[in-house]
Amino acid sequence: MAAARVRSGGRPTLEEVAARAGVGRGTASRVINGSPRVSAQTREAVEAAVAELGYVPNRAARALAGNRTDAIALVVPESETRFFAEPYFSDIVRGVGAALADTEMQLLLTLAGNDRERRRLASYLTAHRVDGVLLVSVHADDPLPDLLEQLGMPSVISGRRHAAETLPSVDSDNFEGARAAVDHFISRGRRSIATITGRLDVYGAQRRLDGYRKAIASAGLDPDERLIAPADFSEEGGARAMRELLVRRPDVDAVFAASDVMAAGARQVLRESGRRIPDDVALIGFDDSAVARHMDPPLTSVRQPIEEMGRTMTRVLLQEIANRSEDRAVERPRIVLPTELVVRESS
Repeated sequence: MAAARVRSGGRPTLEEVAARAGVGRGTASRVINGSPRVSAQTREAVEAAVAELGYVPNRAARALAGNRTDAIALVVPESETRFFAEPYFSDIVRGVGAALADTEMQLLLTLAGNDRERRRLASYLTAHRVDGVLLVSVHADDPLPDLLEQLGMPSVISGRRHAAETLPSVDSDNFEGARAAVDHFISRGRRSIATITGRLDVYGAQRRLDGYRKAIASAGLDPDERLIAPADFSEEGGARAMRELLVRRPDVDAVFAASDVMAAGARQVLRESGRRIPDDVALIGFDDSAVARHMDPPLTSVRQPIEEMGRTMTRVLLQEIANRSEDRAVERPRIVLPTELVVRESS
């Protein structure tokens, strides 16, 4: 070990790591850069050589040579108010952070809720100041995904824009989650079942509405558009939609809200109107966030694995970055994670 250090002037080189591990320089580089394209045995040999020689990668030189920044951006095209009000986003951030914990990547969190913020972000990304982008809560008309494709920027989207999404994507099964919620109502004898949707320019909200419609049709219930109230995923939006539903259909006996936060708004209006939950009106939300567990009564909710979505989309992005650096063309993944109905006292 001492001889190796003398040959390199006191600081071990990548070549010496490769020689000690019995592999080529390129293989040693792939291990140190976190590439998955090495065997477990090779990875162990290189990591042992790194430890024995005391090798420390020159991050600045490595990034410059590979045109890398060692940073990724998590972009949320929403306002600050919604970002901090929705537990969904903090769970995503936790999942992303967990997936990056054993890497040397830095995470840049960027909110782009208005035109000025979007223009500033577009300039930043055009300068290639990050190696890749995680996109969350993208609306159908958002030009950002197309810009990322034009730039050739590795990107992963959580919540596709539409069925024909071209970016790698990670979603929860919004359709089946919503259908399970409505099926639960039907199994409990509810017949005037309403839904409060999220913004329908968000594909996930569309899929939840599709799942609601499918369950209603499969049960042979008459579809009634008066039982569908659009909102915006906020508590205030849930409250407004609930008031509209009570005016249109005062006989409503169950409400599926497309988020726990909207369910909280609906619950407040139901109480103000003298309706008891679940005796008069059963209530189900979506996300299974802390909001659901702390509501009175505790809220039945569709659990989507939000932290796992954050972890998965990060792993996919890191692979996309590795593919680009190695000039590999691979099929873009479309991953859908299962949901689960968590039954509590509200239904």
